[in-house]
Amino acid sequence: MENVWLASSLWIGLALVASLISIRVGISVALIEIIAGFFGGNLLGLTVTPWVTYLAGAGSIVLTFLAGAEIDPDVVRRHLWPSISIGTVGFLAPFLGVLFYARYVCGWNWQQSEIAGLALSTTSVAVVYAVMVETGFNRTELGKIILAACFINDLGTVLALGLLFANFNGWLALFALATGLAMWLLPKLVPVFFRATGNRISEPETKFILLVLFLLGGLANLAKTEAVLPAYLVGMVLAPFFLKERVFAQRLRVTAYTLLTPFFFLKAGSLVQFKAVAAGAGLIAVFLLVKMATKFAGIWPLTKGFRFDRREGMYTTLLMSTGLTFGSISALFGLNNGIIDQSQYTALVTAVIGSAIVPTVIAQRWFQPALPRREEDIGDV
Repeated sequence: MENVWLASSLWIGLALVASLISIRVGISVALIEIIAGFFGGNLLGLTVTPWVTYLAGAGSIVLTFLAGAEIDPDVVRRHLWPSISIGTVGFLAPFLGVLFYARYVCGWNWQQSEIAGLALSTTSVAVVYAVMVETGFNRTELGKIILAACFINDLGTVLALGLLFANFNGWLALFALATGLAMWLLPKLVPVFFRATGNRISEPETKFILLVLFLLGGLANLAKTEAVLPAYLVGMVLAPFFLKERVFAQRLRVTAYTLLTPFFFLKAGSLVQFKAVAAGAGLIAVFLLVKMATKFAGIWPLTKGFRFDRREGMYTTLLMSTGLTFGSISALFGLNNGIIDQSQYTALVTAVIGSAIVPTVIAQRWFQPALPRREEDIGDV
């Protein structure tokens, strides 16, 4: 029987080491945690148990909700066309590029190629949001535009996965109805509930938000879709309220970053096996290259057209080239449903994790724009 406390100490110890390295080298802690998870899984016997899977899943839900809650509707309205254009092209370009590469170069069948295209079409909200919070860009218009574009990008992936593979049944209809009802009611109910409960040590506000997120996540699971989708949508409709309730958002962020998200990022790294990576290194590298090349071909010209300066354009394009949550979900969907085999899954999920690391490190090291003092300091990009 596993000693859960010793196992917990290993996971939290790796998270602590990742935090210290992140502070030292100036790279997002999310990326360092992925790398730490890789070494932990291959060298230290880090094991993904059901309780780790639960904490990692909860971390992805809360982090995705927080990312949605950072999307300022006023900023999106002012920059609606750039957000939609960058997000849409950010999905379509790599989806089609990887799909045709897998089909006509690798010789995969159409369904396998569709899974490959979906897995590498995403932008990682989890990674991008973590970087935004650590750098302070979540408070800038540029950061909010990138987060909005991430949402459009991943919405395209989720919709495509549903249209291509989902079972259209009563559970899907119930999930869609419940999510739509929640998006309509919560902006009215949450302010009233928060005023009624006030600031209490028992944190009823946090428990209420978690109740909604987990309930919708459960319905999403029954509908064979992903719990992070309603979390993002709920965060987005509640953004006007939470942008004013910064103290609550900060408390929830502390909870997530301390206990939940380290398990999500460490788990992502621990699932990558060194032997499988070594065996398929060539294919992994090509998949990563195709994803980044098609993202650049689609997004970089748009940033120039929307008058981003060179540094902002490169930073936006690189962050839009990341992937993790939805990419891993798409690959795992293909594996669980017998569409792709284990070697194909390993190639895809490793390329996905590589896309969480490589473009983010390049963006932070060489293309991160100067942080404006106020949101107003960024012009109408």
